Amino acid sequence: MKILIVEDEEHLADGLRFNLEAEGYEAEIIGDGGEAVKKLGEEKFDAVVLDVMLPTLDGFEVARSMRAAEDYTPILMLTARGRPEDVLLGFEAGTDDYLPKPFDLAIFLARLNGLLRRRQWQQQKTQESAKTEVTELNGRTIDLGNLELKHGDETIHLTLMEAKLLQYLIENENRAVSRRSILEDVWDLQEDTDTRAIDNFIVRLRRHLEDDPADPQIVQTVRGVGYRFVRPERGSE
Repeated sequence: MKILIVEDEEHLADGLRFNLEAEGYEAEIIGDGGEAVKKLGEEKFDAVVLDVMLPTLDGFEVARSMRAAEDYTPILMLTARGRPEDVLLGFEAGTDDYLPKPFDLAIFLARLNGLLRRRQWQQQKTQESAKTEVTELNGRTIDLGNLELKHGDETIHLTLMEAKLLQYLIENENRAVSRRSILEDVWDLQEDTDTRAIDNFIVRLRRHLEDDPADPQIVQTVRGVGYRFVRPERGSE
């Protein structure tokens, strides 16, 4: 498997490459965000290890650029910016996992291996055309296993965090869930985080699911609490 390391701290990048190659991976280093975007447009990788503070483009912009180009290569963001707000910003940009510096090498390898196993699992589900996680909703077909939502001729690729949030809402159908519970149960953030950051994800889900996102009927706001998922009646779908 090929891993792209986007890191401008040479000593750290070389250490990561050494350890990844010791684990049997092929690893390449790029120290500039703009060059990384160009490289990813030319060559396929199995995962990207991405720093935030980079020349030309920061890691958030690199992740956004990848997702805008429909490149869903798994991203492990590795950065000194470890505040909960930064973690959520990384998830909003489309990263799949976020590991603050300084970090333990064993944890880094475990996180990366987890991303790669998840990617293989999703590919296997695609090949098997698994139906167990396919949901018909409001004229849309949602395939959480493959991170896809289809509406007519349009296919929307969900980020892993969007899919996890949608799955959580569906599992709690007709129940009000708080922003705090979403932070803890979906993102595993226990610290004092600004819960309003969740609203950005809700806005995106409404764009995907609602006929009129300004008047949401499926992902409803529960004032003073959070949100509630309500499945439309069959006659209204």
